[in-house]
Amino acid sequence: MSARFTSRIEVAGPRGERFDEILTPAAVDFIAKLDNAFAGRRRELLDERRRRCEELAAGERTLDFLPETRWIRNDPSWQVAQPAPGLEDRRVEITGPTDRKMTVNALNSDAKVWLADFEDATSPTWANIVGGQLNLYDAIRRNIDFESNGKQYRIGDNPATIVARPRGWHLVEKHIRIDGRPVSASLVDFGLYFFHNARQLIARGSGPYFYLPKLESHLEARLWNDVFRMAQDELGIPQGTIRATVLIETIPAAFEMEEILYELREHAAGLNAGRWDYIFSIIKNFADAGADFVLPDRAEVTMTVPFMRSYTELLVSTCHKRGAYAIGGMAAFIPSKDPEANAVAFEKVRQDKEREANDGFDGSWVAHPGLVPVCDEVFTETLGGWPNQLGRLRDDVSVTAADLLNVASAGGDVTEEGVRSNINVALRYVDSWLRGTGAAAIFNLMEDAATAEIARCQVWQWVRNGTKLGDGTAITPELVRQWLDEELASVRAELGDSRLDDAREIFEETALGEKLPSFFTTCAYARYLTDVR
Repeated sequence: MSARFTSRIEVAGPRGERFDEILTPAAVDFIAKLDNAFAGRRRELLDERRRRCEELAAGERTLDFLPETRWIRNDPSWQVAQPAPGLEDRRVEITGPTDRKMTVNALNSDAKVWLADFEDATSPTWANIVGGQLNLYDAIRRNIDFESNGKQYRIGDNPATIVARPRGWHLVEKHIRIDGRPVSASLVDFGLYFFHNARQLIARGSGPYFYLPKLESHLEARLWNDVFRMAQDELGIPQGTIRATVLIETIPAAFEMEEILYELREHAAGLNAGRWDYIFSIIKNFADAGADFVLPDRAEVTMTVPFMRSYTELLVSTCHKRGAYAIGGMAAFIPSKDPEANAVAFEKVRQDKEREANDGFDGSWVAHPGLVPVCDEVFTETLGGWPNQLGRLRDDVSVTAADLLNVASAGGDVTEEGVRSNINVALRYVDSWLRGTGAAAIFNLMEDAATAEIARCQVWQWVRNGTKLGDGTAITPELVRQWLDEELASVRAELGDSRLDDAREIFEETALGEKLPSFFTTCAYARYLTDVR
């Protein structure tokens, strides 16, 4: 079904219960105003992304700190905005999709912040996108009590602060069209949430807060800042009310952290070490750049390898220099009924959070409410009575471009088990995503789209570079297809048919094609994703 709001604006897609409360003429007109103002710049910046990636892949370009913005890095006078209400203490943040159950559980988890995720943890079906907006609308108004399987769900007295994550600049929302073209998914997610909830959040002593994903340059941050300024003007909300935390999850952005904070400084709340997407970005940008950029098995690329340590230490140093919060990476473990397995996993989580706290991070992420206590305990031990570590300036940190690009420092091996694991997990995740679930429990880990992106990009890189296993066997397309058949049969025996044939087709297209697609989600969204619930 579709509804034409004006001669230029069309909203297509199934009409679910209460969708008209979110897709009001005024809200859709607000999105159209934002899109009309910024669509051209968005396309130009995406074109620049593609050019840079192609030049890096061809060895025609390298990455370095920008000489033309050295003045920003060398100017000691500027700082980001003061912490906004509800963001003063961020020692533990929980992330997850915006379905109704997760909304209540996350807000009641005792985490300080909930990242309400429309991006990598959400399969972007129309039902998920609009339904997620409804869930946040209800939660902010404390009107989300419901019953499921005989269990009552209601928000407690001290819920987490909501920070919404819209989809990235590279994605579109095909169900909202202006002059026949789909609108930026970033502006749809941001616009609907901001339009409906900004004033209500302010009245409750909080505010409209956002996590910004997949940025690759300070110019993309400038675009977001201009969106914020226009949005606040349109609704008559004081400038600087919005706060944004930027995920540093691409290798180009790692060279522009300070500039990104500068562009957003009136709205900036901090930076986050989005480590899984960061690994994906490195593989994608240097997949064809030779053996020095070939990473080992995914499990061996830990946060303690030198190039990842450089990235996180630079992030903390940059943030605290400018008065911004530094938020650590995801702990994805899902507690099980096996006490021995839990003990091992919880100890690994503790060690990871202790490393982050000792490095100066102000808080960190978890994917499951069961991990909130251990993260909270670790950071509380380090913070003491303080809400953050902004006073730790980390003047001891000195990171060069060579440090960030020293991918070979990861060491490690590529094994048959590692290749098979990538194939298996990618099939499981893409199948789940196509069925409408973007946060998938796979082998006791909460996986999102970054998992499948790493998995399929690594396979492409290994094939492209003729990478060899320990016994000298080269990883070829033929070998990968043989293992793909075997892993598919194994997964199908466990899960049934589901959407596995489509998942296999997507994997072959994005992991074994002549060119490496930037994202599996873009082609899968356009061609395979239907409204499944």
